[in-house]
Amino acid sequence: MAESRPRLLVLASTYPRWRDDHEPGFVHALCSRLVDDFEIVVGTPHAAGAAREEIMDGVHVFRYRYAPEVWQTLVHGGGIVANLRRHGWKLALVPGFLLAQCWQAARLRRRFQPALIHAHWLFPQGLAAALAAPAAYAVTSHGGDLYGLRGAIFRLVKARVAQKARALAVVSRAMRAPMQALAGPAGRIGVLPMGVDLAGRFHPDPALPRRGLLFVGRLVEKKGLDVLLRALPAVLRQRPGLDLTVVGEGPMRGPWQALTTSLGLAGRVHFLGARRSDELPEFYRAAEVFVAPFVRAASGDQEGLGLVLVEALGCGCPVVVSDLPACADVHQGMEGVLTVPPGDPEALAANLILALQIRERLQTAVLAAQPLLRARFGWDAVASRYAEWLRRAMAVPAAVTEPDLHD
Repeated sequence: MAESRPRLLVLASTYPRWRDDHEPGFVHALCSRLVDDFEIVVGTPHAAGAAREEIMDGVHVFRYRYAPEVWQTLVHGGGIVANLRRHGWKLALVPGFLLAQCWQAARLRRRFQPALIHAHWLFPQGLAAALAAPAAYAVTSHGGDLYGLRGAIFRLVKARVAQKARALAVVSRAMRAPMQALAGPAGRIGVLPMGVDLAGRFHPDPALPRRGLLFVGRLVEKKGLDVLLRALPAVLRQRPGLDLTVVGEGPMRGPWQALTTSLGLAGRVHFLGARRSDELPEFYRAAEVFVAPFVRAASGDQEGLGLVLVEALGCGCPVVVSDLPACADVHQGMEGVLTVPPGDPEALAANLILALQIRERLQTAVLAAQPLLRARFGWDAVASRYAEWLRRAMAVPAAVTEPDLHD
């Protein structure tokens, strides 16, 4: 019965503003799949056009204002760190954002008395959870919070949050060691990636024709689209009619469109802007190769996992991806994926040419890997692992185990 479900307060900065929003929706996707196990309340930032309070898929969502509505642009359209790097004036929004986040976390904790707070990201959500005493909290780190924000003060805050948490999770095995350095030897860290709808949405259609290259993601530094653009002229010398489709929005769109023009690629690269999640499968199924040229940003930020890889592979699309440790969790034990050194346009061009030449072989391997992909990243499996982890965290600290999707 609904009355018997334990109450879970979820804090997140990346969350859909409305149904079918193009902003990343993985936190809501997880919450909506946990409503049979928990009564879920979400605290998240408000944005222009969004409801202050609503029920979405059984999840009670509260959105807090942190500035006049027209100025609430810190979170969406690329993420907090990328927006700050691109628009220095947005630093003025940070104090109000942090205060509003902490105030709402405390307010929702008092109102709903949750059995546990689940904070997505160590900072600022983890900090807000830690300040919402006496509630116990668990934290999932997605990468940017762990790899970025490297100053002494940020490290001190993140360490304090990690050490006080009842349970900690990261979305890839590569993140476990840096999280352990924050949490100390007593911290026990699970590996719990987010999921992808591989059953209902991101699935193959081998009958469809494929043409061109595809990039999907926020247009921010760590996505490495500029590396792909610099690699493209060499690929076009081998495949003159090839097109690159770019799906995504973010603060680097202007500079990268200017780079496209300066490289003489304006007729071959198509910037389509952001698309809703339900529109993405048609792009993955139509592409010959999906390209994920991830890099380590100057701030230290890098991919925590790269769910776009799962989406592409789920649609049967071969992948060329940078050889970053976190990405190995996606393609380990799978064929149909070529890896390249990050930030190397020449190596990327060579591997793209190879992938295009052996595309049918790669695609066959990707189709054969679908059961393994679903076992690791299908939402049914992921939600089940998260439900068990959260139940253990609600019970007693000593009961929290260290789940690992590869165990």
